[in-house]
Amino acid sequence: MKDMQDAEASGTIGSVLIVDDHPLYSDALDAALRMVFPECQPCKAQTLGAALELLGQGLQPDLVMFDLKLPDVCGISGFQRLHEALPEVPVLVISSLTSAQVVQALMQEGAAGFLPKDAPAPLLREALTEIAAGRRYVHAGYLGETVNEAEELPFEAMHPKLAELTPQQKRIMKLICAGKPNKQIAYELDLAEATVKAHITALLRRLGVQNRTQAAVLVESSQPATTIGAADADAQAFLSR
Repeated sequence: MKDMQDAEASGTIGSVLIVDDHPLYSDALDAALRMVFPECQPCKAQTLGAALELLGQGLQPDLVMFDLKLPDVCGISGFQRLHEALPEVPVLVISSLTSAQVVQALMQEGAAGFLPKDAPAPLLREALTEIAAGRRYVHAGYLGETVNEAEELPFEAMHPKLAELTPQQKRIMKLICAGKPNKQIAYELDLAEATVKAHITALLRRLGVQNRTQAAVLVESSQPATTIGAADADAQAFLSR
């Protein structure tokens, strides 16, 4: 972490909540944070429940650093609960679960950034300074190519249920896989946002899934496992909960 001492953050991070059940790793994050933000005061929790309790007691962090695998967390719902409790606070996910479909789902759900747990210090510094400046951060290796490849494959060749979608629903599904929110989808397809929502409701019903994340997983898991981010059992299990 020595090379983080030269970092100068573009914004101010005064209070950080570190949610990780490994004391040594959370201590390392604590030390790294203080190198980037000398005035920072990290607070730690080893479970989601403990983190929510701290928030209930009045803790108002400027940033949350969140591990996906916690003793009381089952799937992506743990992140969703945290984000619901702190909708305006950026959450940097740092996890050993690094499938691109997981990363894309997290960003769609509102994460401010993602880093793998084995990321070197310079990447952590970069992520922190980007998020402090009000931007989102995901390392380029975890987003991009997989979605592009999916767009080139006809849905009919990927999964029988995808063949049942209308042409407009297929276009919307591709944009969902690219992480686009409803407002952006409406803009790109020149549709009313209410029309986009209606199409999404219909396509979710046809695919037999409950939300956008599960729909994206269905598409991702139907692709050949060739690149970083190809579907795996752990990722699918995580995203289905």
